[in-house]
Amino acid sequence: MADAQTPASPQTGPSAESLAFQPLGELLIKHAGLKAEQLVEALRIQSTEGGLLGEILVRKNMVTAPEVMKALCLQLGILFVEDLKPNEIDATLVTGIPINYSKTKEIIPFRKEETSRGFVLHVAVTDPFQESVVDDLRVLTGLEIRLAVSTSGKIQDAINRVYERNTANLVDKIEGEFDENLDLDGPMDILETEDDAPVIKFVNSLLFRAVKEKASDIHIEPFEKEFVVRYRVDGVLYDVIRQPKRAHSAIVSRIKVMGQLDIAEKRMPQDGRIKIKIAGKDIDIRLSTVPTAYGERAVMRILEQTGTILKLEQLGFSPRSCDLIEKLVFRKYGIILVTGPTGHGKSTTLSACLVKLNSPERNIMTVEDPIEYQIPGVNQVQVNAKIELTFARALRAFLRQNPDVIMVGEIRDKETAEIAINASLTGHMVLSTLHTNDAPGSVTRLFDMGIEPFLVASSVLGVVAQRLIRKLCNKCKQPHTPTDFEKEQMGLTTIPAGSTVFKAVGCPACSNSGYAGRTVISELMEITDAIRGLIVKQTDSGVIKKQAIADGMVTLREDGIRKVLSGVTSIEELARATHAEN
Repeated sequence: MADAQTPASPQTGPSAESLAFQPLGELLIKHAGLKAEQLVEALRIQSTEGGLLGEILVRKNMVTAPEVMKALCLQLGILFVEDLKPNEIDATLVTGIPINYSKTKEIIPFRKEETSRGFVLHVAVTDPFQESVVDDLRVLTGLEIRLAVSTSGKIQDAINRVYERNTANLVDKIEGEFDENLDLDGPMDILETEDDAPVIKFVNSLLFRAVKEKASDIHIEPFEKEFVVRYRVDGVLYDVIRQPKRAHSAIVSRIKVMGQLDIAEKRMPQDGRIKIKIAGKDIDIRLSTVPTAYGERAVMRILEQTGTILKLEQLGFSPRSCDLIEKLVFRKYGIILVTGPTGHGKSTTLSACLVKLNSPERNIMTVEDPIEYQIPGVNQVQVNAKIELTFARALRAFLRQNPDVIMVGEIRDKETAEIAINASLTGHMVLSTLHTNDAPGSVTRLFDMGIEPFLVASSVLGVVAQRLIRKLCNKCKQPHTPTDFEKEQMGLTTIPAGSTVFKAVGCPACSNSGYAGRTVISELMEITDAIRGLIVKQTDSGVIKKQAIADGMVTLREDGIRKVLSGVTSIEELARATHAEN
């Protein structure tokens, strides 16, 4: 609860010229039944303990928080809305305003009014002193904004109900209107389709919104009474839609048709691929469905075919790491591994390495699942399990094609690992990925696959472990003074001179998340003679890691701390993406 310090204008927010104040205490006596002796007691507490009068009155149960808020609105000349009546709010008023923004700022449009100067949108807020809200809403809606005030509980309830109705208007039309014989004639621009079928319009809107919000994945998840659509943006999932389950089957069937999957088969997992255009851009989507207790769960992974492959420097690697990677990839033979979780840019890093190597005098061949980046001059093969074209089978065929460089999308089993190692020992440069948490762990992972230690020691040149972390939005990030606990998290006692730590804030440009885009943090372990000796002895990864650090390896955590100190990311994001070193 905050007492007003300056008057407010009903049109745009606080303004010093709106009207002269009546004391808050007098207004509460007049409109909320506050007794004079209670006001005197509250003023006495305020003079001795400090604090805001409204908070003291609420704390002492002399008045309620809504009564104080109503009095403040009278004092400021702003409309106070006691009952928002969500069912009477036109759901189309929230179109164009992200639900995350509405919930975070606690705002809800409740009426549009035509005036002599044009349309005015009336918006309920909990805090009329958020100066940016009026400007944000003016940009999002294209209308003039007039603020009113309501309670947090009323606004949050209205947000949930109105946004649900806004989506339900389309979902309600889907049930019973899906034609299972619908087909696609190759890539199309979904913005140009004239099909009025509600299910098609709904799926197209999901795809368009996902691309617009730069989501990497769309998750459609069925539960007992509803289905949920979630987007993964910058590595973090958030809810987009929650709707009654009746439309779920038609939506998933439409997506399966687009991915050329069997819509009659609902008991087995299926994988497919969708190629579409959105606003003239080619979009490649990997589709996966799995049966769950309440229906089929569908996940679509989105890859925009921009035709541009980023360089290592643009991905976020430090100059030292770029130099070392370049030194390793230009060796004549050996294996370079890139490790990390799914969706953290391993394929992008390998593609950037191939671009450096790509020249007419080199024969470069890749086997991938799927081919994510088309590289001119590079021979790329797509794995196809249906015809038993596996990583291992493609690798064997490659060795008869006299390649100089081979890229294997992923080493998943002993057979693939053995062929890759043998290729590296017979004069080929091999690039591949592995699923491990850090660079030293890749060595023990190969041991676990059954690869002999001497083969690992003699073939592996280096291992790059990486994570993608969110970058702070440059338009709204604010300087932040770390607490003692936060400094302890980073292993620092003081912040180095010349460094500034920033925190996430949130604005319309970043959908109020405080973050925009992602960058790489990495650790690069070069296999030195000392590490090679430990590998031959089949030493555990902890000892190998200590030796790698002694040889100059910068850990994932340390690289992340450097990005915090340089203002690229926040302490919270560092803690989310990495853990403290032992």
